[in-house]
Amino acid sequence: MKRPVKLKISIYTRLVFWTTLLLVLLFGAVLFVIQIREAKILQDETKARALLQAQYMADANLQNLSLQDWQAVQRYVDSHSIGDLAYIVVYNRAGQPEASNPLIRSHSEIVSASLLEDGMPPEESASVLRRLVLRDEPVRLLEVEVFAYSPAAGRWGSVKIGLSLESMYAKLREIQKVLLFIGIGGFLIGIAGAAILARRITRPIHRLVDGTVRIAHGDLSQAIVDTSRDEVGDLARSFNDMTSQLLHAREKMDDANRRLVQHEKLASIGRMAATIAHEIRNPLTSVKLNVQKIAEEEGFAETVKAHLGLTLEGIDQIERFIKELLNFTRVQELSLERWPVEQIVDESLKMVKETLAQKKIVVEKACAPDVPAILADADKLRQVFLNLLRNAHEALGSGGKISIACDTVAEGGRTMVRVRIADNGPGIAEKDRPNIFEPFYTTKASGFGLGLANARKIVEQHSGTIAVGKKRGRGSAFVILIPAEEAT
Repeated sequence: MKRPVKLKISIYTRLVFWTTLLLVLLFGAVLFVIQIREAKILQDETKARALLQAQYMADANLQNLSLQDWQAVQRYVDSHSIGDLAYIVVYNRAGQPEASNPLIRSHSEIVSASLLEDGMPPEESASVLRRLVLRDEPVRLLEVEVFAYSPAAGRWGSVKIGLSLESMYAKLREIQKVLLFIGIGGFLIGIAGAAILARRITRPIHRLVDGTVRIAHGDLSQAIVDTSRDEVGDLARSFNDMTSQLLHAREKMDDANRRLVQHEKLASIGRMAATIAHEIRNPLTSVKLNVQKIAEEEGFAETVKAHLGLTLEGIDQIERFIKELLNFTRVQELSLERWPVEQIVDESLKMVKETLAQKKIVVEKACAPDVPAILADADKLRQVFLNLLRNAHEALGSGGKISIACDTVAEGGRTMVRVRIADNGPGIAEKDRPNIFEPFYTTKASGFGLGLANARKIVEQHSGTIAVGKKRGRGSAFVILIPAEEAT
């Protein structure tokens, strides 16, 4: 049975939706309360104004009511029935209507019925909301009636007015429009704010998701950049720490695999070297002795003796190759002693001094005064330096320069002594850099390709590293790192 496909809704969409919904509800509630309060205020103001107008008219007609001058009262009613004052009705002491404006006379239920009852205190008033049709239009009214009295003579009648509420409702509509515009503006601002907030929250999460995808594909090189000081920033930093640890573990694993492959190569070469030594070296020695004996005989032409000399040189070259091969594959114990690295470098330079002088090669050495001593087999390290110096000699032309620098660096929590040997020769091609430390790999016309491979083996036996360094301009550079004595 097919499972139903669930709609995927992103965190960004959810945050925008719920934040906007909450803002809409909050704005709606606030605007509703504001509208209710504004309506209440308008109603109270309108009622107070109507009561004040009615009381003012009662006081203004008190003398006419006491004299029962109904014509004067009628003139007053006709002259003041203007604006939002829809009608005025004046009652005598008995509660009978004596004056009213023409607009309300047709509504006998309004004119004949007084809101005030007998026995009510004179300071009391009465009000009621009405809806009438005046001038063929429906009108909402507030009807207020007050007593006309004097403290000395008592009650003389009452005055009732009908105040139109249409202006009040028009103001309420204006307030509603303003509140509506405020609500729309708040809604739009809320959406924009929710989108910005959601983006700020989800952007680091998207980076984390991208990072997990890269890790799933084996890419541990790129860190997630996030400088926020919240939980998402803590998560990003923890994620970066995790990827750094994974990258370090993978590098260690790759290095271990490389060393394992190297050891397997050395084991294979060792077996092959033993076979060569057994199968070739002994017969080769006999051939060499026989050729030497023949060369010592008299009566051979000079050309024959020259060919015999070339043969002996070829045999010597084969013997050197066998010797280098056996030295490379043979695992020898190191004789570790405390040595200043500068002293080993100086001894190596003395051994090639005359060779370098033949090409007028200049050597510049700069060693820091505070370089600590190392625990090393001086003879083995001397082989490494000699190999690098001879390679530089072969690469340089007349008047070239070799630079040697010794100092210390911190790496992996340890103090390492660094020796940098550089020259201004033609340099190493990019395509050759990954393979120059591999056995039997050489770019020279003559050579066996074991010099740098043997140098790396010796340096790694000292728990160090050797690598091709970066150099500005022409030439090549090799960097050797050996642990200082204090770190061992």
